Amino acid sequence: MRAVVLDAYGGPEHLAVAHVAEPAAPEANAVVVRVTAAAVNPVDLQTRAGLHAGRSLLQPPMILGWDVAGAVVAVGDDVTAVRVGDRVVAMSAQMATGRGTYAETVALPADITAPAPASIPLTTAAGLPLAGLTAQQALDALDLPEGATLSVTGAVGSVGALAVQLARRRGLQVVAQVRRPADAEEALALGAHEVTLTTEPAAGTPGADGLLETAGLPQAIGTVRDGGRVVSIVPTRRPAEERGITVTVSHVEQDGRRLAELSALLDRGDLRLRTAKEYGFDEAAEAHRALAGGGVRGKVLLVP
Repeated sequence: MRAVVLDAYGGPEHLAVAHVAEPAAPEANAVVVRVTAAAVNPVDLQTRAGLHAGRSLLQPPMILGWDVAGAVVAVGDDVTAVRVGDRVVAMSAQMATGRGTYAETVALPADITAPAPASIPLTTAAGLPLAGLTAQQALDALDLPEGATLSVTGAVGSVGALAVQLARRRGLQVVAQVRRPADAEEALALGAHEVTLTTEPAAGTPGADGLLETAGLPQAIGTVRDGGRVVSIVPTRRPAEERGITVTVSHVEQDGRRLAELSALLDRGDLRLRTAKEYGFDEAAEAHRALAGGGVRGKVLLVP
């Protein structure tokens, strides 16, 4: 099969299409998925550059990728909830599982897959797993009560946009922090009650009960009240605790059950995804450069 292989740590030029062995018959609790699309995420850029080399199961040459959407082509003997032909999405924690998704087929544990949303193209659905689970689990970690005020940085980014929508569904008052005035309208359309610019100093007394920090802006803790809560998904730029504010880092975990919940929200029209651009496997280097360049609104996808 064809796959995008990283031949050495470094720049995007180290990504190239290669022919690799098809996955073997699935283990008893696993499935094989024919890939329709795989999303490109910041963690892929970091892995490619060697920033996670010390805690990855694999070393180059290896296949990157955490997000996948596709159709099941084989199931293990003990799998009962998934059938051949089912459309599924999944997040594979590539550094831990050793299973990258930039390939024509991928073998995955059945319990990390979820039914793909039926209301959107399967290609678009590839942008849901990592960003959706990250937002969902970070909000769980914050555990704010209904009616509380939540500040979200990077509120129109892949994780932030989903966090704004999910937080609104939890009954939170959402203050969206964006970098550009042009993003304010998008943040309000996602469900934010208020929009502020991260380029401007916070005005008045810090009033948010919690902060979901998705953009690597540790100074955003200044928007949180004394004794509030902060959850960051950027461990390298974790805000320093101050004024009795608790600060934790949320690391995304594979979870097929919670992913199914997100898929159902999409089908009910309670959640929406955006795709920035689709690239072919032979354009993987260009896709990485596009994401690294910043300013991308929506998911960058790789299509076999």
